[in-house]
Amino acid sequence: MSATPLDPATETRLVEAAKRAAERAYVPYSNFQVGAALLLSDGSIIEGANIENASYPAGICAERSAAAIAINQDRRDFVAIAVIGPRDEPITPCGICRQFLSEFAKTLPVLCCGRDGRIQRTSIAELLPGAFDAEALG
Repeated sequence: MSATPLDPATETRLVEAAKRAAERAYVPYSNFQVGAALLLSDGSIIEGANIENASYPAGICAERSAAAIAINQDRRDFVAIAVIGPRDEPITPCGICRQFLSEFAKTLPVLCCGRDGRIQRTSIAELLPGAFDAEALG
């Protein structure tokens, strides 16, 4: 997996923000807390957490939660995203989140984090080769 173009201080800020976000997850069914932190071009960070629903498809993942907040603030200048789950092993965005994020930043750097401090550095392009996009619509 490739390295992200983030300096160590920014990477640390992003991972810590994802950890904070995970603490706010609403996960009464799975107890699988996920947090995401989306870095914008001005250095600001938008946090998101997964939110479950008794009707499982009605829930939302942490990554889409953060991106939706940014988009609703008219911000589409995504620089990087960090995602963290409740286990030591780093987690990656699910397929829906990969597709959703690729709409706004095909090469977005992704920090896949584990609770033990491990980080896998990759990108949306690496996680979702051949993403469906506007060109596919004809």
